[in-house]
Amino acid sequence: MAAAFFCFSCFGAIQAQAQDGTAEYFREIETKYIFGFTEGTSIGLEGEKEISSETIANISKRGGRYFATQTRLEFEHTPTQFFQFEIGPLVMTHNISNVADLDSRNATSFGGLFGELRYLLVGRGPGSPVGVTVSVEPVWRRIDETSGERVTNFELETKLSVDAELVKNRVYLGFNAIYEPERTRTSAGEIERESSLGLSGAVAFRFVPQALVGVEVGYFRHYDGNGFNVFTGDALYVGPTLYVQLTRKAFMTAAWATQVSGRAVGDPNPLNLADFSRNRAKLKFALEL
Repeated sequence: MAAAFFCFSCFGAIQAQAQDGTAEYFREIETKYIFGFTEGTSIGLEGEKEISSETIANISKRGGRYFATQTRLEFEHTPTQFFQFEIGPLVMTHNISNVADLDSRNATSFGGLFGELRYLLVGRGPGSPVGVTVSVEPVWRRIDETSGERVTNFELETKLSVDAELVKNRVYLGFNAIYEPERTRTSAGEIERESSLGLSGAVAFRFVPQALVGVEVGYFRHYDGNGFNVFTGDALYVGPTLYVQLTRKAFMTAAWATQVSGRAVGDPNPLNLADFSRNRAKLKFALEL
């Protein structure tokens, strides 16, 4: 009910702004956050600073109750027109009960630290209808993001982002290719290595100047070993996206994705709920300083 009331309030504010003449035309918009889980290529204007809270939730596994979130408290800065970085802490929550192979727990913890470096290779403009950005995101975690157990985990996500403007200032297409190796030392002292490969794409339609809605598709493969050594399963997600410009310097973005196809190696059950969750959700609020 609270989520529905919030969305209704956002759309009410959008309609009021559109009707009062303050948003009579569609201006250029940054594309980084308009596609949900998929990232666009914009890195903002030189000198921009931003603070934000971004929560990603993994919801439901086979049997029992499973709800795990990771919230990034971000400081973002664009020192040049081609380079942007983010840094901040992680806060993690786990609410797990009667899920196979996972201990039951209900906890909120400081999860670790992250950073992200983004470089704009090709900017969209008169000379190029397509933008291209490459990013790397090193992460240190003291809490396992799936189980909630104490670990020492290092992750390095590498991402190639591509986007295009299909209709000027109205319709956008985004694509990501992701490689993510991880190394984990468990509480028992064992070393585990894994990696994942992801491909995602999204279309976002700007129906009023302050908001975009869209649809997103993501396909992910999980492996034991950092170099795609042993394939363990895959998953295909589909879901809607929403971006709302709340004020001139504040915005929110939300996305929901449901696993519609997938298989874990050696498991006859439909969907891959060993390596992935049944549903994923994202909610981000940001304020430009």
